[in-house]
Amino acid sequence: MSQSVPHQAGETGGPTSAESPWPVHVVNEKVKGWIERLGHLWVEGQVTQVNMKPSWKLSYITLRDVSVEQSIELTCATRTLQSMPTPLKNGDRVIVFGKPAYYMGRGKFSLWVSRIQHMGVGELLARIEQLKRAMAAEGLFDVRLKRPLPFLPHRIGLITGRGSAAERDVLSVARDRWPAVEFEVVNTAVQGAQAVPQVIAALDQLEADPRVDVIIVARGGGSVEDLLPFSEETLVRHVSTMTTPVVSAIGHEPDTPVLDNVADLRAATPTDAAKRVVPDVATERALIDELRSRAAAALRSWVANERRGLANVRSRPVLADPMLPISRQQDIITEARTRNDRALGVLVRSARQQIESLSARVSALGPSQTLRRGYAVVQVVPQDHSPAEVVTTVDAVHPGSQLRIRVLDGSITAAALGVTPTAPATEPETASESSPEPASEPTDPTTSGDTDD
Repeated sequence: MSQSVPHQAGETGGPTSAESPWPVHVVNEKVKGWIERLGHLWVEGQVTQVNMKPSWKLSYITLRDVSVEQSIELTCATRTLQSMPTPLKNGDRVIVFGKPAYYMGRGKFSLWVSRIQHMGVGELLARIEQLKRAMAAEGLFDVRLKRPLPFLPHRIGLITGRGSAAERDVLSVARDRWPAVEFEVVNTAVQGAQAVPQVIAALDQLEADPRVDVIIVARGGGSVEDLLPFSEETLVRHVSTMTTPVVSAIGHEPDTPVLDNVADLRAATPTDAAKRVVPDVATERALIDELRSRAAAALRSWVANERRGLANVRSRPVLADPMLPISRQQDIITEARTRNDRALGVLVRSARQQIESLSARVSALGPSQTLRRGYAVVQVVPQDHSPAEVVTTVDAVHPGSQLRIRVLDGSITAAALGVTPTAPATEPETASESSPEPASEPTDPTTSGDTDD
């Protein structure tokens, strides 16, 4: 019990000793209370480290005082960094607004930041970046609005400081590249409060000159503060409304002014502007010579190809002998007619032979030939003067019938005295085979009887 009392005193924050030490959580509570009494603070320093990811809710920054080489840890919401006009990077000088905080779980001190803004040049760059975003959202930087530069401008408008190195560079480089090029130089202030109105007036003067084909706004670089006039919204919007192409040749690479974005062409330096606006006469002449030689070679190749084509066409049989197709068709027609005549002759001869054969058969089988061989045709003459009928059987004749017997050289009138039928043969086939007389000429009993009469 003697040891528990001082321990209880230490836990309540009373005096500490080896016999009554404070627990860690008491120390952390005490430190947290002392730190939070400071309230909100504005702190200046240089950013040396930025730990941020879009997926993180909180981001962590290290801010250093370079004069004494001391640093402090900052904690802020990631959306705070994402909403800044220009991204925060190492080396930026910033002013932060936040509240000191102590994390008791790890005993770690940090400054919870709710606002961050750039100082000096950083602040200027932030304002320029914010203006760029606003104008880009309006579409003033759209590449479709860029006007093309003429290939060979007859007169170039140049806006630059009086007696500046930018003026000498543009004029010397341009005249070296194309000696005949003309310039309309307007000297203005290129920094300070008078720069913007004077540059705008020079732009209007050159815009009103119909001889000016392109305008170059040139300055040989400088600090961010010196180049602020070329990021002024008034000047930038005035350039966006011009009809004559404008070339921006400010010559400041790390942080480009807003004029570079709205101009029709951005040149890295005044010398680069002269090279990109004025073509090189020597290069163009060399290109013309090369194109001429290529055109001549292409023409010669085309003529050679056409000649070879004509030679191939002329060597074809239809052009070597134009009448050859007609002659071939004539030969085909002649041969066809010959074959047709030959076939027709064969057909006629065959028909003639057939007719002759049939005529011979008709003559051989006709009555006259039968009468010539000694046969006669017997006809019964009816009493009613009707046409006579040929006697083919004994049944057609009666005794006393009047007959007409036709022979080769005339006819004989006779009367039938009687009719005798022929007795049937017992073996007609044997008798026919043994008979020496031909079967095609049988003896007509009627004819024989008529002959006897």
